Amino acid sequence: MIRVALADDQLLVRAGFRALLAAQPDIEVVGEAADGEQALALVRERRPDVVLMDIRMPVLDGLAATRGITGDPALGEVKVVMLTTFELDEYVFEAIRSGASGFLVKDTEPDELLRAVRAVVGGDALLSPGVTRRLIAEFAARSREPAPAAALAELTEREREVMALVGMGLSNQEIARRLVVSPLTAKTHVSRTMVKLDARDRAQLVVLAYESGLVRPGWLG
Repeated sequence: MIRVALADDQLLVRAGFRALLAAQPDIEVVGEAADGEQALALVRERRPDVVLMDIRMPVLDGLAATRGITGDPALGEVKVVMLTTFELDEYVFEAIRSGASGFLVKDTEPDELLRAVRAVVGGDALLSPGVTRRLIAEFAARSREPAPAAALAELTEREREVMALVGMGLSNQEIARRLVVSPLTAKTHVSRTMVKLDARDRAQLVVLAYESGLVRPGWLG
């Protein structure tokens, strides 16, 4: 069973998500929270696999609550998906930087929501190609001269190459075509890179690729 927690200050939003998720045979809703403090307490108590977290909430907003989750080693297995009203929400960049595995607009199609929950549990980042490229453009605009990352020394040359392609917004299929390998091989390289760098998911690899200097703004096309 995939255990899901809901954090949103709108009761109707939570009720709609709960009804959809609870109807699935492989998903269990383990609790709800109306603000960020309640969300943190709920996650610490129930240890869900996924938290659907609204960005804008009273008392403690979703970004601060997300940092509280991703910064706690005891909650390392918990994935956070941010909920936003608009796809171009100004806080999307900060949400990914805070450790969220991705984000969803609240009026997303039901099938997409279910796919998203299952995807992040599998270790995938919930970022469409268009969103990924906007995220990368934002990193490019904000980037400063990166400090060398000692952790990259643990990567093989091929893993560095794969990480750079992830950082440039390529999917596993696109990486496979670029490197002339199978999609499974590309996925394996991505997974090994995440393990070596202790990255929570693919979204964090994008962050690390820029912070380490492995990908530079001038490479964007």
